[in-house]
Amino acid sequence: MFKISILTDNPNSWILPYVEKVKAALLRTHSVNHCFNYENIVEGDIAFLLGCEHLIPEEVLRRNKHNIVIHPSKLPHGKGFSPLAWQIIEGKNTIPIVLFEAVKEVDAGMLYYCDELQFEGHELNDEIKHTQGEKTVELVLRFVNEYPNVTGKEQSGESTFYPRRTCADSELDINKSLAEQFDLLRVVDNNRYPAFFWYDNHKYILKIYKV
Repeated sequence: MFKISILTDNPNSWILPYVEKVKAALLRTHSVNHCFNYENIVEGDIAFLLGCEHLIPEEVLRRNKHNIVIHPSKLPHGKGFSPLAWQIIEGKNTIPIVLFEAVKEVDAGMLYYCDELQFEGHELNDEIKHTQGEKTVELVLRFVNEYPNVTGKEQSGESTFYPRRTCADSELDINKSLAEQFDLLRVVDNNRYPAFFWYDNHKYILKIYKV
């Protein structure tokens, strides 16, 4: 039995239903502490940092033998924020996703697994997040099931960073067609950061649903 912590530092994160799936599976054979503040991470074997938006202090990382993050890009390329959304906007539908060790430096730790998220090009934000969430569950359970017989490797290659996305990144260009901007429409959130455009000094919100 392993002593496992799961941190989700945003209590409203989209990933919470998938964290619940992870917890239900792990609680059958392991001790699981799910918390929403890094101060509540307990000493143990593994801490999974899922859906976290803030860096974890080094002294907290030392509480566990491993601190695991899952990130949808082929590190060290695509460090930073919202890498899945940025890659969808770039027109990509095969997105690498890695499970790696959290260290003091941002997205710089040892890589354990590299997998892929596969899309067809029509999926909207909720479907994209669902695919990411299910793969997160799969990778977490794989790590626990194979632990401690897991071998990592150092990152290599060019290091690049994506910036944090804001509501302003959901702006549409009225001089372009919807087809030209469809990949942007795929990743907007109708409630938190909906698509919008300006026309004649007025701001309009455009929401998208699949029928």
